[in-house]
Amino acid sequence: MKTGAFVCSCGETCDVDLEGVREGVEGVDVVASSRLLCEDGLAAMEQVVEEYELDQFVVTASESRCKRKFREFAVEKGLHPEAAAFVDHREGAGWVHDEPAATEKTARLLNARRAALDEEAVSRSVSREAGNSVAVVGDAETAAALADTADVTLVADGREFADTDADLDGVTVERGRVVGVEGRYGDFEIALEAHVTEDCIGCMECVRKGPDDGVTRFPVDISPEAAAAATGDSPAGEDGAVGDDPTAADGGTPEWVECCPTDAIELGGVERTIAADQVVHPGADRETRGGRVGFYTGPVDAATVAAVEDLLGGVEKPKHLDLDMDVCASGESSQMGCNECVEACPHGAVERPRIDEVEFDEVACQDCGACTSACPTGATKLREPSNRRVAREVEALLEEPDSGGWLFGGSDPIGEQVVAFVCSERARRTLRQYGRDATVEGAEFEYHPILPVSVPCADAVGEAHAMHALAAGADGVAVVGCGGDCRHSGPDPKAELVARLNRASADLGLGERATFLAPDPDDAAGFAESLDEFVDGLDESPIPAGEYEATGGIDDEGRPNPEFDSHGWTLESVRAILDHADPEREVIRGLKDFGRMAVSDDCALTPTCTNLCPTDAIRRREGNLEFNHERCVNCGLCEEGCPETAIEMRDGLDLSLLPENRERPPDDGDGRPDDPAWTTVMEGEMRECVRCGKPFTSEASAEKIEGEVGGMVAGLAPDSDHSVFEYCGDCRARLLFEG
Repeated sequence: MKTGAFVCSCGETCDVDLEGVREGVEGVDVVASSRLLCEDGLAAMEQVVEEYELDQFVVTASESRCKRKFREFAVEKGLHPEAAAFVDHREGAGWVHDEPAATEKTARLLNARRAALDEEAVSRSVSREAGNSVAVVGDAETAAALADTADVTLVADGREFADTDADLDGVTVERGRVVGVEGRYGDFEIALEAHVTEDCIGCMECVRKGPDDGVTRFPVDISPEAAAAATGDSPAGEDGAVGDDPTAADGGTPEWVECCPTDAIELGGVERTIAADQVVHPGADRETRGGRVGFYTGPVDAATVAAVEDLLGGVEKPKHLDLDMDVCASGESSQMGCNECVEACPHGAVERPRIDEVEFDEVACQDCGACTSACPTGATKLREPSNRRVAREVEALLEEPDSGGWLFGGSDPIGEQVVAFVCSERARRTLRQYGRDATVEGAEFEYHPILPVSVPCADAVGEAHAMHALAAGADGVAVVGCGGDCRHSGPDPKAELVARLNRASADLGLGERATFLAPDPDDAAGFAESLDEFVDGLDESPIPAGEYEATGGIDDEGRPNPEFDSHGWTLESVRAILDHADPEREVIRGLKDFGRMAVSDDCALTPTCTNLCPTDAIRRREGNLEFNHERCVNCGLCEEGCPETAIEMRDGLDLSLLPENRERPPDDGDGRPDDPAWTTVMEGEMRECVRCGKPFTSEASAEKIEGEVGGMVAGLAPDSDHSVFEYCGDCRARLLFEG
C-alpha cells in the first residue's frame, strides 16, 4: 500500500511552515505541499499521485468543501473515496499555536493519521427488522405529528384529549396509565392499568354522573383517586370533587358506577399490555444515562420525531464492537463474576438474561466504548478505533524533544508532551470552534499544543490507554470530554478514572500525570487556563519517547485473551514504565484490573475456585492452592463462589508477585524448573488412597466432606478396616461393588 502526504497552508492563512512539515513527516512514500492545495495545487497533486502510484493519501484539510473535493479527486484517480484521509492543521494547530509548535504538531498529526490507516477496521454492519408501530405516552401533538408515517398509538396516561387541538384522526387512543415498559427496539411491551375495561361503549353515562375531574371523556377512564374514593378505600378530595358520594362511605356502590350498561367499570383496576416497535414517553425516567434505541424520554422536539421516523421499518448501522465471549469473566455456575460492562453501558445495550451470562444488543449500542474500556479481558473491544490503532497513533505522536525541533525554529516547540484523548462529539467540535474564534480580529488565544487522539467518547478511555501513553513517553495524559453535556455519562465522567490513574502513576514513581478537561464553548480562556495549570504541574517524563511499540499483551502461552485487552496491555505498559522509573511502593494502587488473593485458614482446598476462574489464575497442585497474579483480572468469581468464604480479593498490581521479580524455583521433579508466576496461597496435605497409594484429594477437603455426609454413608463397606473416604474414586468403586 503506497501512501502520500499533502500539506496546504490554506492560502498562507494557516500559520505553519510547509517545508518544516515536510521534513517532519515519516513513513510515507512521498510528501508534497502547496499554499492552496485544493485549487492551484490540485494539478500538481494529480501528477504526484500518478508518478508514485499512490493507493491512499493523507491531506491537511479542515473544510467540508475541501474534503469533498479530495474524495472526488480520489474517485477520479480510480481510488476508493475513503482513500483520502484528513488532518486538522488549522483549528487544531495553526490557529491556536505559534508557528514552530503548529508546524511540528501538524507533522506529528500526519504521522499519526498515516499510522492509523494501517489499522483501520474493515467496515461491518448490524441490522434488525422492525415494524412501524409507535406508542406515544400522553403527548397528543407528537402522536399527530407521527401519524402520517407511523402506526401510532396514543396512551392517555390519565390525560383528557376531548378538547385537544391535535388531529388524532389517524391515531389509536388507548386508556390507561403506564406502569412499566419492557423490551427493546422492535419489541417493546407497555403495561397499562385502567379502571375501565375494553367493554366500554362510550355512552358517557359515568362521565355525566361521575365526580368532576374523576372521569375523562376521551378516552373514558377513571382516575385512581376517584376509584379509591368510590370503594371507600380513601377519603374524598379536600374539595369534594373526587368520589364525594355518601354511598361509598356506607359500603354501597356509587350511582355513577352502577349506571354503566356494560359493567365496564373496574374500580380495583385492570392491567393489560400493548406492543410497539418504538416508545415515546416524555415523562419517564431514563433507565440508562444515555437512553435506549427506540425509547425516547425527556422533552420531545422535531429531532425526536425525525429520530423515530428514521427507525421505522428497521435499522442497519455500523457494527461498533468486536466480541469474544470465550474470554468473558462474567461468571458461570450461577455466579455473577465480572459485571463491568453491564454497569458501564449507558444505553441498556448490555444485559444479564441469567446471572451467569452477559448478552450484547449491538443494534442498541451507540458507540460510546464504555463497555470496552471497562472490560479487563478483551471480551468486548471497539472495532474503530481499535486499541491497536490508538496505540499506533499515540506512538506516532510522541517524539524525543530534540529529535527535530531545530527544523521548526526551536529546540522544543511542543514542550510538555500531553496526549489528549478527545471525544469526537462535542469536545472535538468545541476545540474546532476555539480555533475559528481565534481568527477573529483582535482575538489573542492560544493553548498548549496537546497531541490529540480521537475517541468516540471519553467513556472509551480506560487505564490501559493512559498507561500505554505514559509508557510511550508522554509527559501527561488528558481525557477531553463533554462534561455536563455528555449524552452518554453525564458530568465529569472520568473523575474516578483520573483519580485512579494519578494514584497508579504516583506509586510507579512518575507523580500525578492525568487530568480530565471539559472544554466549554463559551469559555475558551477557562479551558486554556485549566490546561496550563495541568501542564505547569508536570515534570519531564523519565521515559524516552519515540522508542516504544506495544504488542498489546504479555508473554504467557496459556493465556487465551486477544491482544490489546485491558489487563494484558496495561501490564505490558507498566513493565515498560518500570524500565525507566523507580516505584514508590510494591503494590501499585489504582489499577482495577489486577487482583491479589488472600486465603484464610477456613479454606478446605475444594476445587470450586479453580473451576470458576475464567483466566486459569488459580490451580491446585500437590495439595497446595496456587495463584497467578499475572493472569488475574480481579473478576471476583473465586471470592464470590468460595463455599468456605475463605477468599478475599483486593485490587492493585503487586510487583513482587510478577515472575520477573521472584526467584526461579527449583525443579519440580521432572527436570523442568517450576513457573515463578505461581505463588502458594494455601498449603495443604494430600490424602493418599489406602489401596493404591495415589494422592486423590486434600486432607482438608476429605475431612470437610466426611464431616458433612459421613453419617449418611456409614456401614457401606463393613468388611473394610478403613472409611470409604480413605479410598480414591476408582478404588472406592471397586470396594463397594467387588469387595
